[in-house]
Amino acid sequence: MFTSMRPDRDAVALAVSGLLGGLLLWLLGLHTQNGRLFSAPWVTLVPLTVMASAELLRRNAPRTALLIGTGALLADQFTRGNLATVVLFTDLVYAAVLYGPPTAARRIPVATLLVTVASTIGFLAWFRKPEALLIGLVVGLVSFVPALTGVSVRSHRTAAEAARLAAEQTARLAEMDRVQAVIAERARMARELHDMVANHLSAVAIHSTAALSIDDPETSRGALKVIRENSVEGLAEMRRLIGLLREGGEDGAPAAAPTLAALDALVEQTNVNGAAGGLVCTLRDARAADAGALPTPVELAAYRIVQESLTNALKHAAPGPVTVRLDLADEVLAVEVTSALGSRPGPTAPGSGAGLVGMRERVALLGGTFEAGARPGGDGTEVWRVRAQLPVSEREMRE
Repeated sequence: MFTSMRPDRDAVALAVSGLLGGLLLWLLGLHTQNGRLFSAPWVTLVPLTVMASAELLRRNAPRTALLIGTGALLADQFTRGNLATVVLFTDLVYAAVLYGPPTAARRIPVATLLVTVASTIGFLAWFRKPEALLIGLVVGLVSFVPALTGVSVRSHRTAAEAARLAAEQTARLAEMDRVQAVIAERARMARELHDMVANHLSAVAIHSTAALSIDDPETSRGALKVIRENSVEGLAEMRRLIGLLREGGEDGAPAAAPTLAALDALVEQTNVNGAAGGLVCTLRDARAADAGALPTPVELAAYRIVQESLTNALKHAAPGPVTVRLDLADEVLAVEVTSALGSRPGPTAPGSGAGLVGMRERVALLGGTFEAGARPGGDGTEVWRVRAQLPVSEREMRE
């Protein structure tokens, strides 16, 4: 594809304003130097016009514009000089770094720095006066400083563009994940509805037909008993399925809440997610193998505490072991999560502190105790420990 050479509005505005400003300085008789080879005042307009014309190419052909501008600036040194010509040249250097290819953005600052240093040393050796340093300063202001400014602006623009592309990619991935999650959830609910609720409804339909068609009190009573049992079980399943869509049921406890039996999968997922950060997560369950199920609020709170602690470890923990411990003694469930404390390589995610507040509130609602903070580790290092003690009032034994 060919790039259009038509100048944009900014280039035209800079060229026109620079040319008009130079003409005004020329009419006022304001020049930058005297005693040059071409001392006629009108000669200074030639480099000025060439420099203003090069401004029209600052965006579409920045290297060509800089080359033309350099020639015009050199030609201006043989005339009485015009300040507008020098100012327009600084913009051409800036534009060449900002809009030019990456190679130009790397080479032009180095070249202008070398020119500044060489001119400073050369004029100092020629004049042998400290005032020669001012000439080098002017050369640096005209060439190196605009190039350095262009590098800075280009870097900021590149970073902003990279951030924008990353945000768009993250948004697309999030949308894909959301769609896949919705599809998977619908499929899972369809399986649950077919395998459980439909079975209960089929039993109700069969036994209700039997109760209506057979004129026998005992048969009708048995059929009604089966119908009632299946209706209650089907209603419970429906409530559980509804609970999948919104958190919190009629009794205030979340429906289909995760239990401690799902901690193995949570730990495995943490190991996968934390492998790049050097995290190794292990689960140590010291409860008795034949222990019954804990009350739903206790298991839910324990699961959420472990989940939030592992999430915090993924965000902030230093490379090392992450240990999840469970123990049940004297009707108290102890949950403890420890992770290495220290600096970690690579970027880190900021935290709001809401996670610790949420864990503390969960424990307080159950009448337990909660603590979180730095503790000395076994090998002389410090670890971050989250520990919660949840009282167990009643047991729901598994059938």
